[in-house]
This record gives sequence, structure tokens and C-alpha cells, in this order.
Amino acid sequence: MTTQRLPFPVPDERAHYFVGSYADMHDLVEDLVVPAGVTEAAATVLRTARELPRQSYHCYEFSTVAVMHSLIAVEIVLRGRIPDAGKKLLHQLIKQGAADGVLTVWQAEYLDYGRQIRNGMAHGQTAHAVMPPAVAVPMVTTSFTIVSEPCAAPA
Repeated sequence: MTTQRLPFPVPDERAHYFVGSYADMHDLVEDLVVPAGVTEAAATVLRTARELPRQSYHCYEFSTVAVMHSLIAVEIVLRGRIPDAGKKLLHQLIKQGAADGVLTVWQAEYLDYGRQIRNGMAHGQTAHAVMPPAVAVPMVTTSFTIVSEPCAAPA
């Protein structure tokens, strides 16, 4: 059996378009704080979604993965916040969340855009999507905000 040794991470050549060094990546995500009161399932997903943009310094595509991953936390929270969520699809939860006032129109539009990216990749319609960290972080921030608001508000 042959053992494969993977190389140590090196900066992705595209990283230097948005930061000077890996240390600068922290500035992109420092405001993403996992809210108190969020379920452990959602908190774990949010911590991963926060770390992925930082790691995009080495693997640029991790920015896109961060957006897709942050949607998982939103879905977890929406299922707990929307009556009769059951096994509804995410697009139905987004639509109902907007109609019920759980989501703003802007949040629903942003989430739906992220959902479309996620679905395209998950269902093999899009083989590869690349999103710069400067685009991904606001989308991940939206997920953090949406998760924070239901945690702070009574159900």
C-alpha cells in the first residue's frame, strides 16, 4: 500500500487579492460571534462556517463552503422557530419565514441566493462555485444574524 503525503498548506495565489497575510484573515470574521442560547447543533455549524473563510487563505473554495455550511445553522433554527416546519424544504422555510416576519425580505432574498448555490452544488448542477471571501463573509454574517435574532427573541 502506498501512503500519500499531502503537502503543508500554502497560500492560494488568489488570497493576495484580498489580504496580505493569513493573520489578516481574522479581521474578516472577528465579528462573527456564536450567540448565547443557540442550540449546540447550530453552534457547532456556525463555528465551522466562521472558520472556513479564514482557511480560504489556503483553499479559496472554502469561502463558498462557508456559505453553504452557514445555511445549515439557519435551517436548524428556522425549523425550531416556524410552526409546522416538519420536513419542509429550505426554500419553503425561507418563504414562510418571510411571510411570518421571522425573516426580513432582504434576509429571505440573501438566503435564497445561498440556497440556490448550495442546491446547484449538492445536486450536481454546478460542479464548482468560487466565491471570494469578501462576498462570502456578508452571506455568512447574514446567517449569524438570522440565527441570533430567533435566539434572542421569545418563540
